[in-house]
Amino acid sequence: MEHDDPLHFDTLAVRGGQHRTNEGEHSEPVFTTSSYVFSSAAEAAARFAGDAPGNIYSRFTNPTVRTFEERLAALEGGERCVATASGMAAILSTCLGLLQAGDHIVSSRAIFGSTVVLFDKYLSRFGIQVSYVDLSDISAWERAIRPQTRLLFLETPSNPLTEIADIAELAELAHRHGAWLAVDNCFCTPALQRPLALGADLVIHSATKYIDGQGRCVGGAVVGPQDLVGEGVYGLIRTAGPSMSPFNAWVFLKGLETLRLRMAAHCANARELARWLEARPEVRRVYYPGLESHPQHELARRQQDDFGGIVAFELAGGREAAWRLIDATRVFSITANLGDAKSTITHPASTTHGRMSPEARAAAGIGEGLIRLSVGLEAVEDLKADLARGLETR
Repeated sequence: MEHDDPLHFDTLAVRGGQHRTNEGEHSEPVFTTSSYVFSSAAEAAARFAGDAPGNIYSRFTNPTVRTFEERLAALEGGERCVATASGMAAILSTCLGLLQAGDHIVSSRAIFGSTVVLFDKYLSRFGIQVSYVDLSDISAWERAIRPQTRLLFLETPSNPLTEIADIAELAELAHRHGAWLAVDNCFCTPALQRPLALGADLVIHSATKYIDGQGRCVGGAVVGPQDLVGEGVYGLIRTAGPSMSPFNAWVFLKGLETLRLRMAAHCANARELARWLEARPEVRRVYYPGLESHPQHELARRQQDDFGGIVAFELAGGREAAWRLIDATRVFSITANLGDAKSTITHPASTTHGRMSPEARAAAGIGEGLIRLSVGLEAVEDLKADLARGLETR
């Protein structure tokens, strides 16, 4: 879709990236084709050589996927987006597409457990080293940087403790040392936070989460400038093939249409539930950036439009108490996924971060009594009653 005047977020979320075919369809079509027909041998040669634009093969060129990429790039304010088969594929493609043996990553400790395994078990085989630091300690980030450091990587808010990093400050630090800053924006989405506008170089998404919004499909994306995403990351996708399917891209397009409305509802429910949990005597601590008790509450107010739908809280009694509460719920779904219309509950130490070593979990602050909620769109009073059932179970 082309327009002379800048369009607002909600308009881009509904109409961005759409290029109607000669059929005049109103809704975006799903192009379920593996390959494309060329008008001549010369046209085929020109497309394969990169001398002419157009579709070649759906591993790396598909109209439905391209519509999703263009729409998400517009929402994030990036020049280019590349869609991937999953959020982890987005992280892997970023690292393999932009880094080489001998390069160094500085990463927050407070990241998804599978990302830690990817960094430590697999990237290390290719000679890429990773150092971990506390997310909010800017001096620790600076001390960890080496001459070989090429990438700073973080999630903000973090998973599962919702810790907040100062994106602008880390971007300035990365650029001063000749490195890129990559921000996993999964928890906020561009409806609440736009890291590129704060100085980040790359934004990474698990579209599986809030972008879908109903737990239907798996996918990921990388957004950023043309020279990094359109060349480095896209080149890896084209060759290695961790591609998004056209059907999944179509589902994510439908999710983007309602993204801001859903995120506002998630935030409202999460904020009320977090305040309710903070007042419960059974709860030792609540982690939610919308609470004044959160250590980075003011930072979250400055760099986010709202505080998100993820709430974590800690119980005394460790794993036994956490599992007892989880098993007592009837409305919450016991699943490790998040960002769904349905509220979910999980025990991070034994699920999402279970493959980390006990030492790494302890360093990341993930205790045995910690529970993570992805607060959905149900009536918040029903969610309170469901958690109360578990809190009152002895």
